[in-house]
Amino acid sequence: MRTLAIVALLGVTHAHYTFPGLVYNGVTEADWAYVRKTTNFQSHGPVTNVQDSQIRCYEIEPGSNGAKTMAVKAGDAVGFRVDGAIQHPGPLAFYMAKAPAGQTAESFSGDGASWFKIYEDGPTFGEEITWPSAGLKEVSVKIPTCLAEGYYLLRVEHIALHSAGSSGGAQFYQACAQLHVSGGGSKTFSGVSLPGAYKASDPGILFQLYWPTPTSYTNPGPAVVKC
Repeated sequence: MRTLAIVALLGVTHAHYTFPGLVYNGVTEADWAYVRKTTNFQSHGPVTNVQDSQIRCYEIEPGSNGAKTMAVKAGDAVGFRVDGAIQHPGPLAFYMAKAPAGQTAESFSGDGASWFKIYEDGPTFGEEITWPSAGLKEVSVKIPTCLAEGYYLLRVEHIALHSAGSSGGAQFYQACAQLHVSGGGSKTFSGVSLPGAYKASDPGILFQLYWPTPTSYTNPGPAVVKC
């Protein structure tokens, strides 16, 4: 079992990825048209320091970087094209942050305790651990139906755990799309700060994936909000 784990680890060492293309109403938009261009747009490499400001939106430069804002309806599915496919084992999550009054999705930096989680997945346990996001080339989430109208950032995050057995080994891949949400309710949610929501020692970040085979997993960060 340990030999197989080592082989699996070596086989995915360079399988990095980005989330450049927004997907809505069956249309995959051009890369970085509605997604803030990420620092890893060429390297596809991860963020490993959870205290780094890059853990938020991984922006190559602060701000929209020329990305536009997509108008969407609450209750609709919004997704991201994955460049390279998700080839590392680990959890997928989506966060949102509402722009304050007087700001738009393009001007909002995402700072402060503004991020709330709208989705997270978890593994299936057996002789090996399997993850729902494994191999996906597109990921999507339903915008909460109760969400108040306004400008939002939608953040996708995948945490790769293949090297997470030591502190700083977990790899974070994330990106932020710019949305205007309408047709929902009046609900707003309190949030967490990014960076700030994670610690390197969190059990879902410092995690021995391969041996001995785990039997449980705790997602890091806040709980998923409910309408």
